[in-house]
Amino acid sequence: MAEKQKIVYITRRERFNAAHKLYNKNWTEAENEAFFGKCSNKYYHGHNFELFVTIKGIADPETGMVMDLKKLKTIIKDSVTEQLDHKNLNEDVPFLQNMMPSIENIVVAVWDIISPQIENGKLHCVKLIETENNFVEYYGE
Repeated sequence: MAEKQKIVYITRRERFNAAHKLYNKNWTEAENEAFFGKCSNKYYHGHNFELFVTIKGIADPETGMVMDLKKLKTIIKDSVTEQLDHKNLNEDVPFLQNMMPSIENIVVAVWDIISPQIENGKLHCVKLIETENNFVEYYGE
């Protein structure tokens, strides 16, 4: 009987620094302050973000890898972190234009950018840490 192939999960972590504000232009300043608090500061605020990208798949018998992590690093850096690092997420990032740059929206946008570029394995999860207490995970659902 053939041995069942095992699915493994590999994760690459990258970091970037960026500023944003959470502000709904259809609300008054008081409504924004009441809902978003300090995050609606008109002068923005910044975070040291950590991004985790997890790929799942079966390790190739010749390489022992699901995906070359160097290639995953290049995909993340070229497509995502270089676009976000030291930027104003509300104004400087084309793929975030016309959306609230909440961590929920950012992580879905990152998924949409990275997913089509994965050739071996499948994108399983994108996790974005905004602070030590606040993070979001997205599984493509």
